[in-house]
Amino acid sequence: MAKAVKPVPEGFHTVTPYLVVRDARRALEFYKKAFGAETKLSMPGPGGRIMHAEIRIGDSAVFVSDEIPDMAPQIKAPESTGGIVTGSIFLYVPDVDAVFKRAVGAGANVIMPVSDQFWGDRFGKVSDPFGHHWGIATHKEDLSPQEIDKRRAEFEKKMAQQK
Repeated sequence: MAKAVKPVPEGFHTVTPYLVVRDARRALEFYKKAFGAETKLSMPGPGGRIMHAEIRIGDSAVFVSDEIPDMAPQIKAPESTGGIVTGSIFLYVPDVDAVFKRAVGAGANVIMPVSDQFWGDRFGKVSDPFGHHWGIATHKEDLSPQEIDKRRAEFEKKMAQQK
């Protein structure tokens, strides 16, 4: 009789992001420098590519692989789609300013500088060298939906006045 296993493996969460890049080895090194990622698994694929890798950032896993056109021609990295990005990673950290600075120092491009946001986070956004967007935040305040809505309205009013 087969041993019962958990439907979600130990150390994983229900949702795990999967990033496809053009140079997975270089991406793994970037994620290590930028976000302190630890590579847990790296499986070689055809032509020296990485077919599947698993990294851990904080308490979360992220999967990474090279594009492998002969096996999955419809799965492409942002670099192969002209920079089209249809999603992003949101990363909570204890010190957003330090991690943001480290990511930029490792080669990320600033999309949105770090600043305090109306929803209670200190937040900034970068694009990694492979075209994936990373929102990086430190949670600063627990706010009610009403407080967030009030602050959002104030933010929108301020933005409209700047136009």
